[in-house]
Amino acid sequence: MSSVSLTLDEIFDLAKKTLLANGCDEETASILSDLIKNAERDGSLSHGLFRLPAYVSGLKSGKINGKGKPEVKKISPSIIKVIGNNCLAPVVLNKGIPELIKAAKENGVAVLAITNSHHMAAMWPETEAIAEEGLVAFACTSYKPMVAPAGAKKALFGTNPISFAWPRPGKTPVVYDMATASMAMGEVQVAKREGHKVPLGTGLSKDGKETTDPSEITDGGVLLPFGGYKGSGIAMMVELLAGTLVGDNFSFETAAKDNNDGGPPSGGEFILAISPEKTSGTDWAKHAEEFFNKMKSMDGVRLPGERRHKNRLDKGPRNINQELVNKIKSLS
Repeated sequence: MSSVSLTLDEIFDLAKKTLLANGCDEETASILSDLIKNAERDGSLSHGLFRLPAYVSGLKSGKINGKGKPEVKKISPSIIKVIGNNCLAPVVLNKGIPELIKAAKENGVAVLAITNSHHMAAMWPETEAIAEEGLVAFACTSYKPMVAPAGAKKALFGTNPISFAWPRPGKTPVVYDMATASMAMGEVQVAKREGHKVPLGTGLSKDGKETTDPSEITDGGVLLPFGGYKGSGIAMMVELLAGTLVGDNFSFETAAKDNNDGGPPSGGEFILAISPEKTSGTDWAKHAEEFFNKMKSMDGVRLPGERRHKNRLDKGPRNINQELVNKIKSLS
């Protein structure tokens, strides 16, 4: 497929121009465009410009408030709640993460409970930002049903990603961000666009049969959880943490109220931050590095996030799908 070379600044400008033209204010457009640019920079292609048309769909339908402001509430010294007011999640996180970091440093542990926001980005930006402040971080969010529980052929769970980050003073954090589905739906959609097959076990066709054709999964089929019952159990955990625990909806409830415009639905996110200084003591970083060194001494092993951090060092242009760029330009 043909591609076009864009600098990181050009990626940011393209995203921002498009968002401003579709109802975002300056702050929202800048925050989301920076996130999209960073996803392309780090090689997280399914969460970069690829997502922009869907964001625009939600803005055009009025489901997403591109000028809305989240409401931050301190429920207790260690519980921060942010009511999204139909804002895009990056804007909500921009307001909530600093409060979470402050609370975790003061109290040793803190929770950020987010409701009524529209999340379609990767989650490593929030956990990595927390880890860069010397804190351990865990985050999860649900979505509309796309994944069949183990043993079923109909969707109940969202792709329900989880992200974990461990701080490494003087080094980039160890960070992973993964769907509890066998593959993130965005990656399946990219495979469909580019004409690639997906591994067997990724999902089922609308007839309930395993398939390697991504179009059979996206067009009426379902994804499968990774690892069978194990992934299914983790997906269930995410439903509870990002739904009932924060005061938001389960994936099937989210679907019932969504307008199906193609944009990200409204939902919740659960984020936990822990201070290793308070739970472990002063030697936690050295002890963890011994463990990471042991891991890296094994042939074929790399730490989660290393490839993305390596990509980040390249400040040069990125090759972007030409058809996608043309579509985005038509939106503004």
